[in-house]
Amino acid sequence: MHRKTSTVFVLCLLALGSLPLLAQTGKERKDIPEGSKWNLGDIYPTDAAWRAAKDKFAAEYPKATLFRGHLGDSPQALLNAVTTFNDLQKDLSRLFVYVSLAADQDTRDSKYQAMKQEMGQLANDFSSATAWFEPEILKMDPARLESMIQQEPKLNDYRFSLEDILRRKKHTGTESEEKVIADAGLMAGEAGNIFNLFSNADFPYQTVKLSDGSEVRLDPAGFARVRGGSNREDRQKVFKAFFGRQGDYDRTFGATLNAKIQQDMFYMKARNYDSTLQSAMDGPNIPISVYSKLIDGVNANLSSFHRYLNLRKRMMGVDQLHYYDLYAPLVKNVDLEYPIEKAKPIIFAAMKPLGDDYVAVLKRAFDERWIDLYPTTGKRSGAYSQGGAYDVHPYMLINYNGRYDDMGTVAHELGHTMQSYFSNKDQPFANASYPTFVAEVASTFNEALLNRYVLDTIKDDATRLSILGNYLENVKGTVFRQTQFAEFELKAHEMAEKGQPVTGETMDKLYMDIAKRYYGHDQGICIVDDEIAHEWSYIPHFYRNYYVYQYATSFTASTALAEKVLSGDKNAVVRYRKFLSAGGSKYPIELLKDAGVDMTTTEPLDLTVRKMNRVMDEMETILKRMGK
Repeated sequence: MHRKTSTVFVLCLLALGSLPLLAQTGKERKDIPEGSKWNLGDIYPTDAAWRAAKDKFAAEYPKATLFRGHLGDSPQALLNAVTTFNDLQKDLSRLFVYVSLAADQDTRDSKYQAMKQEMGQLANDFSSATAWFEPEILKMDPARLESMIQQEPKLNDYRFSLEDILRRKKHTGTESEEKVIADAGLMAGEAGNIFNLFSNADFPYQTVKLSDGSEVRLDPAGFARVRGGSNREDRQKVFKAFFGRQGDYDRTFGATLNAKIQQDMFYMKARNYDSTLQSAMDGPNIPISVYSKLIDGVNANLSSFHRYLNLRKRMMGVDQLHYYDLYAPLVKNVDLEYPIEKAKPIIFAAMKPLGDDYVAVLKRAFDERWIDLYPTTGKRSGAYSQGGAYDVHPYMLINYNGRYDDMGTVAHELGHTMQSYFSNKDQPFANASYPTFVAEVASTFNEALLNRYVLDTIKDDATRLSILGNYLENVKGTVFRQTQFAEFELKAHEMAEKGQPVTGETMDKLYMDIAKRYYGHDQGICIVDDEIAHEWSYIPHFYRNYYVYQYATSFTASTALAEKVLSGDKNAVVRYRKFLSAGGSKYPIELLKDAGVDMTTTEPLDLTVRKMNRVMDEMETILKRMGK
């Protein structure tokens, strides 16, 4: 079945602030135990085996053109064509996954970067060679297509994809136009590739001396470690140094972001959309109102966010809250260290409401080396789950540093992994890849279960305060912060669509204006220091078209679903498990409706804000009981 050939990554921005326990970024990969590294041999045993599979694919995919002009000949002809396309795309995805994961192990390794470029070229060639497929489907009478599906039941595996092609008829070009669009694909990802390589491998991160005399290299992991520390002077220093250095390269980052936005505008125009937002939302068939309602709803609830900021200020005992205070621990001297052997049984127990078979697969992820656990020099920062190797199993990249939020990150990524696992297991390949819009539901759902389990087992006031505070950090980072990013992304695109310049300077101003409003700078709630104007240049998700808003919508959806499961509603568990296995068999709005939540309404956000305020109520009660 003809679908996107680029590998779909579920990348997770660690906006919640992973705090390393040890300065492990200097470790080399060879120093990490094999059991804590993923086993790419499950995909291909060697690079040579990958090369042989790639050469075989390159020789076979041109045969797909033999079906050209014959899709409507008979039900069997159509089935043969879509089955061949399906198998080729499955092979292409597997090839892509292998080199992408290998490259992320060490972004300095030019061999795998070169192999990624090869795959980019091959995927583009395949896309170009098969660009005739959708225009040919569109020439068919819908009644004729339905008749063919009725006559050949095996075509039902492809029904949703075929009908979706017809839905997008207005935005599909002629065969020659589709080929031009496909040929442009090789250039399309370069802005993101350049950003990734520059940020992870070539950026001149500086080293600063901390108040205790130690030195830290301010790469993303080093910055995350110190920004979450208890020493305020160090936090202020590293924020100023880290984002100041980002600002030194404003022109470069402005150019790469502009290149990405120009890419989005090219596809907008090529496919006859009125805006880049409409172009992005129409692919998964999501109403634009979902995006606008999120931004409007979050802005309408900034008073609750400001309540959280004032609570943080009170708990930290500072006269004035600053942006560099937002990742510091809320409660001092609380042991929230979770080495992985301590974290695993907690995660397994927290997920028990989803069934013993669910937990069994979680254990397999660790035992069978689906996970690359620890940070090493050159390894890609952040975390993600990759389920694109359909016939193998999902993989997870983690940079684990032994803190509570790292345990939360593992639970989060396991949510993605389980959705990929069950969707790949229960859906044909054509329907297995779930829409990005629902991708963060399973992950944040797992975080909700983990949070509830830990709170049920810990009674100490100080520790409960810390766990409850961690939940508020999740809301801050996933709902308010990601919506802040979404608003910035939308306005940056709107500026470009109006012919206004997208440069480091203009992006600094736009980002700062939005950040000050969200954090209540002018009301004195939280001071957004000058260097924060450059924070946008540090966010990799701006190189994924209108992606970040889905963190917020998914979090609000998962909040509603988790509350039903945790209430003991057995039907809610059944509906949720079906959702995990549904893949992309329906449009995302419908998938979530089946699970029990309607994202076209304000209810999910309303419920999330209510829960947020209940958590703050409990925290204030504990503080009062503790005499604080």
